[in-house]
Amino acid sequence: MPTLLHIECSPRKQRSASRDVAHSFISRFKQNNPDTQLETLDLWDCQLPELDEEVLNAKYAGITGTPLTAAQQSAWDAFAALAAPLHRADFIVLSVPLWNFSIPYKLKHFIDLVSQNGILFSFDPEHGLQGLLKGKTAVVAYARGMDFSAQSITPAVRFDFQKPYVEAWLAFIGVSDVHALIVEKTLLGAGVDLSSRDTANQQAKALADALNA
Repeated sequence: MPTLLHIECSPRKQRSASRDVAHSFISRFKQNNPDTQLETLDLWDCQLPELDEEVLNAKYAGITGTPLTAAQQSAWDAFAALAAPLHRADFIVLSVPLWNFSIPYKLKHFIDLVSQNGILFSFDPEHGLQGLLKGKTAVVAYARGMDFSAQSITPAVRFDFQKPYVEAWLAFIGVSDVHALIVEKTLLGAGVDLSSRDTANQQAKALADALNA
């Protein structure tokens, strides 16, 4: 019974191109695997704790092996609870719009919270850094307002810190099987937007079929 986690990173809901493409993948995946357990983490509907002094003290106490205070342990338990769905999932689906050349601040906030030693990675002097999410598959639906492809005649491709950042993070936490679904030029009018979404939705369904093969 596969478990699929969808991390929603756009506040636009039904108008979100990345969410639309991710849902196409999820719907086809569930069609192919009716017993799929789906969990959704909407970053705009959950309260992410602040990275305040107490939280950072807990982080560095964990790194140095210093015993945590009760308040620090509470903060650390909150990190672990946020990361738990990532550990439970066999498939991690992210729907990520591009904001100012990069990712929404809510996703960056989430990554900063859960990417902790002993939670999503481990470290020791002999083996260095090791991601803890081995054996999982990630599917990332990226949405961009302009053309960020290598074929673009604009300089936009040089400002893509969205896809490289997400894929670097996934590799860091141990996810090596990563698939990208990209919908672009969503700001160039309804006709272009719908055509781009349709192409990406078809690719999403084909990917779901391929992962079921």
